[in-house]
Amino acid sequence: MLKELIPQGTFYSQVVNRGILGHYVATASLATGTYETWDNFALVAPSHPTVFEYFRHDLRRPATDAWVIAPSNGFNRIGCSDNRSFGGNFGAEVLLPKHLLAAAMQGHASADYEHLLSDNYESPIAVPTTPSSIGDIHRMAELLKLSFDDFRTHAKSLSSPDELSVYIARTLMRQLSPSLLWITLHDIDIAHSGAYSLYIDGIRRSDRLCGDLWRAIESDPEYAGRTTMFILPDFGRDSDLDAGGNGFQHHRTGDALSRTTWMIVLGPGVRRNAVVDRPVDSLDLVPTLGAVLGFTPSLAKGRRLYEVL
Repeated sequence: MLKELIPQGTFYSQVVNRGILGHYVATASLATGTYETWDNFALVAPSHPTVFEYFRHDLRRPATDAWVIAPSNGFNRIGCSDNRSFGGNFGAEVLLPKHLLAAAMQGHASADYEHLLSDNYESPIAVPTTPSSIGDIHRMAELLKLSFDDFRTHAKSLSSPDELSVYIARTLMRQLSPSLLWITLHDIDIAHSGAYSLYIDGIRRSDRLCGDLWRAIESDPEYAGRTTMFILPDFGRDSDLDAGGNGFQHHRTGDALSRTTWMIVLGPGVRRNAVVDRPVDSLDLVPTLGAVLGFTPSLAKGRRLYEVL
């Protein structure tokens, strides 16, 4: 990111999250532009319309044009809200790569894939794979023209769930070229285990995968020169100096370091090698996406980031 991506785009050095510091609820807040307030571990849909609903509602886009690739079972409701004016008719298709892999492994049980299927510390919710969801998984595989044999072969070479997510994202881009694609990477959450070396490994992998995604965008005729990419964490980590936390391991104190993070924006018309040091709010993402894509997020609370418009 430092050597390749920031020189190509605009870097916001202070993005502040003033909401609940749990991964699912914080990611949902990023997607709605409003701080959601429910229990992070509750299996519920966001209360406010998501960016996907605004996009499809205002621009009359089909379901295949807005997708979410989610890291674990706990994120499977993030594609649409329970707002009566929007909701399921305008939500995004949510892909859970682990479910796809589990379906592909049926009858082919192997320890080679176990590390890609385990959920992380922050997502204790187990969503069973019911017969109906198995049907949905096969429908997704057919839609993506995804051979389960090829999928299994490729998955065996992957070292992490995030690599699996990016593989699915690139397949989705090649087959359907969606206009709005939201990917959540989560390997970094290994920090909760307390192993600093694994945390650093997760950071380096996420860094590499973000670069891989941008290069894939710039090399695809459907996306090159016409795509804006936003990269940002949901929030930070506790300070090493705060007695109420455990440093890098958690994000429970609500101190300045746990709430302050950053964002990179790349794409046509975005200033290159620019740094914005003024504090901005994490809720500013959705109004900015609305300005880029041409929809109006009427219930979002943030403001447009004029530096990238």
